Amino acid sequence: MQPRLQAIYHIRSDAPAIEARARAIAVEQSVEMPVAAITDDFVRSEVVGRVEAIAEKERGLFEVRISLAAETVGGDAGQLLNMLFGNTSLHDNVVLHDVELPAEFAEAFGGPRHGLHGLRRRVGAPARALTCSALKPQGLPAAKLAELARGFAQGGIDYIKDDHGLADQAYSPFEARIEAIASVLRRVESPGGGRACYVPSLAGDLDRMRAQIALASEAGIDTVMIAPMIAGFANVHRLVREHPRVAFVAHPTMAGAARIAPPLLLGKLFRLIGADAVIFPNHGGRFGYSPDTCRAIARTALEERAGLAPCVPVPAGGMTTDRVGELLDFYGADVMLLIGGALLEAGERLVEATAAFVAEVKRYPHG
Repeated sequence: MQPRLQAIYHIRSDAPAIEARARAIAVEQSVEMPVAAITDDFVRSEVVGRVEAIAEKERGLFEVRISLAAETVGGDAGQLLNMLFGNTSLHDNVVLHDVELPAEFAEAFGGPRHGLHGLRRRVGAPARALTCSALKPQGLPAAKLAELARGFAQGGIDYIKDDHGLADQAYSPFEARIEAIASVLRRVESPGGGRACYVPSLAGDLDRMRAQIALASEAGIDTVMIAPMIAGFANVHRLVREHPRVAFVAHPTMAGAARIAPPLLLGKLFRLIGADAVIFPNHGGRFGYSPDTCRAIARTALEERAGLAPCVPVPAGGMTTDRVGELLDFYGADVMLLIGGALLEAGERLVEATAAFVAEVKRYPHG
C-alpha cells in the first residue's frame, strides 16, 4: 500500500450535492479527467483521489476528507501545494482546512534548520520570549534605516527585521542596507552584552535571492526574511536546503488570498518547507484573525512532530507595548513578540521605549 496524504476540505454545499462535490474534488486534485477513461490499473487503484469521509459541520457546511497518493508530490514543495488545492482553489466555496502528511514527509522536506532553539541561541536567550521590531517606512534611505536599527539595538532588541515592503528599491538598495545596518550593529553592544540580529527581506527571482543571501552572509548576517507566497514554495524550500547556516523568517503577505486555513498554511506548511519562525497577524491588531486562529497557528508551529524542529510563532500586525503582558500570558514564553510602529512612534525616545519593551519581556516568568 502506497502512503497517502489526507487532505481535509470545508465545503459549502447543500446536502444532496455534497457526495458528488466530494468525488469531483477527489478527481480534480488527482487525475483531472473522467475516471471512466482511465485504463491503467495503477492509476485507477493508487493515483485517483479517494473520498474517505464526509461529515456535516453545520447546516450547509461539510468537512470532506480526501486521500491522495503521496507519490504525486514528487518531493517538490510547490507540487505539494498544487496537489492539495491547485484547481480546487478556484471554487470560492471550498477551503483547504488541514492535511495529514505521511511521516516520510518530515525527512523529505526537512523543516526548520534552526527553529525556536536555534534562534534563541543566536541572541543568548535560552528560555525567555524573543523580541523583534521592524525598520520602516519604506522610502527611507539606508542611512536613516541604519539609525533606526541603532536605536533598537541600544534598547536591547533581539531581532531587527526589514519591513516586508523593502526590496531592492532605488531609495534603499538591498546592498546599501546590508552595508549600512550591519556596520552600525557591529558597533552597538546591547544591554547585557548581546548583539541585535538584523533580518533583511529577500526579494526578486531565485538567482537574485541567492545573491542577496551571499551579500548578507559576507556581512556576518545569518537570518533573513522571505515571503513564501510571493517567492514560491519550491524556491523557499530550495534556499533553505542550500543555506544550512541561515535561518529563515517567513512573512505572511498574500497568505490571505488562498482560502487555506491559516494554521495549516502558516503553522504547518511554512514550517514543513523550512521556516524557522513565522510571522502572523495577532488578534486585536490591524487584521481580523480570532484568538482561536492565533492559538492554533502557534500550536501548529510549535507542536512536537517527529523530524521537525519547532518553528517560532511571531504574532504581529499593530501590536502595542501595553499588550506585552497579555500576549505573553496568551502564548507563553515560546514566542517572538514583534512590535514595530508602536515603538517607532516614540521618535527621539526610541531607545527608551525599546528598552522598556525588552525589560517587560524579560520579566515574564520562563523556565
